[in-house]
Amino acid sequence: MNARRNETDIQGFHATPELSARLQQVLVDLIELALQGKQAHWNVVGTNFRDLHLQLDEVVDFAREGGDTVAERMRALDAVPDGRSDTVTAQTSLPQFPAYEHSATDVVDLIVTRIYAVVDTMRQVHDAVDAEDPTTADILHQLIDGLEKLAWLLKSENRKV
Repeated sequence: MNARRNETDIQGFHATPELSARLQQVLVDLIELALQGKQAHWNVVGTNFRDLHLQLDEVVDFAREGGDTVAERMRALDAVPDGRSDTVTAQTSLPQFPAYEHSATDVVDLIVTRIYAVVDTMRQVHDAVDAEDPTTADILHQLIDGLEKLAWLLKSENRKV
């Protein structure tokens, strides 16, 4: 029995339109989280300002890197990511971030809520992504783990015992 295959029989894995749409939703939410995190970073005031200012940069960096990972995974699967501002605004599931300055306590609550919104998007699409492409589901696992850790670190700022 010959195990060699013909070159014409070998094809890469391609994302279906459904998988592409699910990853696109994750992508726009990660981009929006990065934008809102930066908005919060610039406009946080009050007690523990400096530490929170720096923590928000960690959230922004994680969201940007995560968005890049998702977009590059989409390209690897011949899907076309769309990170244009108009697309992000039209498709994101995150609540709009309020304008102006906000206290450190309020910013913690606002950003933690948005982190959990992104995690919720990932959890909603996870099973369908896993059924079609377990490798991409592994990326979602890593992103969920990282975001939930960031949310825990942030929300601990406001926790009273």
